[in-house]
Amino acid sequence: MDETVVKSLYTPNCQQEAFNLLSKLAVNLPGIIFQVLQQQDGSVFIPYVSSGCEYLYEIEPETVQADFQVLYKLIHPLDVKAFAESIAVCSTNFTPWHWEGRIITPSGKLKWIQGTSQPELQPNGDFLWNGLVIDITDRKQTQEKLQESEARYQAILDAIPDLMFRISRDGEYLDLKSEGANITLSREEIVGRHVQELLPSDVAAISLEAIAKTLDSGTLQTCEYQLPTPLGARDYETRLVVSGQDEILAIVRDITERKQAEAALQNLAQKFAKAFSCSPDSITISTLQEGRFIEVNDSFVELSGYERDEAIGKTSFELNLWVHDRDRLNLLQNLQATGVVRNLEFEFRQKSGKIITTLLSAEVIDLDGVPSILAVHHDITERKQVEAQLRLSAERDRLLAETLVRIRSSLNLEQILQTTVTEVRQFLQADRVFIGLNNANLGVRTLAESVDPKYPSVSGWSTNDEAYLQELRNLLKDNLVRVVEDITQVAVSPKVKAHCQKFQTKASLAVPIMLDDELFGALIANQCSGSRHWQPIEIDLLQQMSEQVAIAIHQSQIYQELAELNTNLEHQVEERTAQLQQKMQEVEELHRVKDVVLHTVAHDLRTSVMGNLMVLKNLLNQGVGCGEQGAGGRGQGENSSPLHPSPRPSASYAQSPIPVSRSIIERMIQGNDRQLTMINSLLEINSCEKQGIDIKYEPVKLSTLLGGTFVQLQPMLTQNQATLKNLVPTNLPLVMADATRLQKVLAHLITHSLQNNPPGLNFILSATVEGGMIRTQIQDDGVVMSKLECDRLFDLHVRDPQDCCSTSIGLKMYLCRKVIKAHGGEIGVISNRKRGLTFWFTLPLATSSATNRP
Repeated sequence: MDETVVKSLYTPNCQQEAFNLLSKLAVNLPGIIFQVLQQQDGSVFIPYVSSGCEYLYEIEPETVQADFQVLYKLIHPLDVKAFAESIAVCSTNFTPWHWEGRIITPSGKLKWIQGTSQPELQPNGDFLWNGLVIDITDRKQTQEKLQESEARYQAILDAIPDLMFRISRDGEYLDLKSEGANITLSREEIVGRHVQELLPSDVAAISLEAIAKTLDSGTLQTCEYQLPTPLGARDYETRLVVSGQDEILAIVRDITERKQAEAALQNLAQKFAKAFSCSPDSITISTLQEGRFIEVNDSFVELSGYERDEAIGKTSFELNLWVHDRDRLNLLQNLQATGVVRNLEFEFRQKSGKIITTLLSAEVIDLDGVPSILAVHHDITERKQVEAQLRLSAERDRLLAETLVRIRSSLNLEQILQTTVTEVRQFLQADRVFIGLNNANLGVRTLAESVDPKYPSVSGWSTNDEAYLQELRNLLKDNLVRVVEDITQVAVSPKVKAHCQKFQTKASLAVPIMLDDELFGALIANQCSGSRHWQPIEIDLLQQMSEQVAIAIHQSQIYQELAELNTNLEHQVEERTAQLQQKMQEVEELHRVKDVVLHTVAHDLRTSVMGNLMVLKNLLNQGVGCGEQGAGGRGQGENSSPLHPSPRPSASYAQSPIPVSRSIIERMIQGNDRQLTMINSLLEINSCEKQGIDIKYEPVKLSTLLGGTFVQLQPMLTQNQATLKNLVPTNLPLVMADATRLQKVLAHLITHSLQNNPPGLNFILSATVEGGMIRTQIQDDGVVMSKLECDRLFDLHVRDPQDCCSTSIGLKMYLCRKVIKAHGGEIGVISNRKRGLTFWFTLPLATSSATNRP
């Protein structure tokens, strides 16, 4: 469409016709085409907005025409200023408008857009702005990803076929990359010379100015220029970026063809050139009558493999694009009937001969009086391949699942095997599928077969030729898959070759059937109509089916063995039942003896330990102890203090004082405390296992309970130089719980962390309401644990003697879980990724009926 047509859009005679043409063109182009009329009195209105507005902005075109200010509201806050400035400059100077920025659509999507517009002075003094807005989000995201990795960026640079130079600030060529570029000078003729020596004076001046600006601003600079070459004048584009101290990298690209293409596209349709060329889908314009291409975009070149000059002026038949001629006929019939076609699927032949699948959308347009077809091709080859692969995978999975069900539900081996070969042949679309049996006494024979009636059957064939059988076994040795795509290209013995000729086998796929690491037989697929490429999914199916067949055969063998043993089964069951009853009686007696021993030993141990504690604490309270001297040494000098068992020592004690340090007495007290705690824990665990935990429910405010618990724990926290931050909200709902037992749980969890970490531990306590439960968390910044240790922490098990965690603590953790479980909650521990553990437990919220419980 030339400039004359554009300017005539607003004449009374052709305005509606022009809008119709714009609408037809715009529906097949990405982005938005718009026209803004700025009148002399300053008023602005929107004569035209294409339907792409709904896709790009998520706003109806009519809404924009009614109030174009709605588009301003979508502009990203950080880009509003730049947008307003660009509009102000264009409106004041009536210069072309170019702007890139971000918008936020009504649905919340962030998009990058690029807008361009060209002003045209109307005869009445008004200005008409013809513009285009396209979505450049993908391009922006790609640019951001390219900036994330220097190595990736360098790899891309190495792959670029353009000419590259490293140039100093003063214009000296330091290095170059010329692989793949059309250059007449050698490396030696360029490196070390000045740009003024190799370039025309005007181009050299432009280059030096761009170099200085690049280094001073640190930003990418672009310049274009023209140079004379043996092939004539050529256009070049140079992009300059900083590559080092006072040096830049210049990427030079020959853009002559692009310039020529841009000029041609401007003559054809100046307003739609950018949208046409930037579309990711192939777009073509061809004559309706002959199908001769008038214009194609870059995506068509990439899709078809034909260069633009190879396609322009040719028909699709001359380029051999149509795989099926009927597709072209269907397209013409639909266009003649309705004038438009949407998403017509057809096969498309590329220049290389490769067949791809595309979706074609087309519409009849009037181009300078010539009926033409505007067509958009969208490549869906990969999607179709994925869909086909998914269908095959689904069919394979269905076949495997059904085979497994048959094996589990049926003991009829013959029926299982026959159904298997039938369905495998249907899936593979093979000419023959059979299962061969390898038997030391019977040789080779066929167990089941499914074959196309056009080809001979292998059922009933067998041989006892040991040399031939050994060759067949060797072909499947080491449990490998044998894949033969063309039997004539494989070296085999005359006997195997004769066998293949007899049964017309052209291609073969065989997998072994293994039983107890022995070759039992093989599952084999044959193609008799010709050679065949076996796909990975087909090989995988045969492998998995062979495993299922092996299971079925093994199951059949087991069933036969079970049938033989069935006659003695009842007698064995009676004997085992009597033995089991006797063992149960023995176990009950052992449990009774265990309870007696446990309580007897616990009673004696508690009496002894409590007696020790009483004596040791009395000694400690009376100030007995001699500083820090060890218990095994003798006091020397005035600082030694003997340990006496009573205020009035006997003569023997006075004559043989035993000096004991205070720290040793304290450690003896701590050791007896741990023993007493462990004895109580063992008794409590035994009671819990037999009678359960007695929970005394009452409404409890968790924040109050936790606060009081940590006041009681404060001396222990202070002793271990630990801190605790309480983040539990005070407005949590009540829980029905046993406050005393919950306090013990909290104390046990804190004690575990303190005893497994050096001093200076920090705790954070928090609680939240989640799904009718209160989840409490105690997080520390100490050592971490493995997942196995976390999983076993609350189990009742014998710990490693070298484990830093004592047995008593392990018993307490087991009791913690019993208490929380009795409350109807859960408990666990998480090892944080960087440092520390997080203990958590849940408690159900108190209901109105529960709070009224007596």
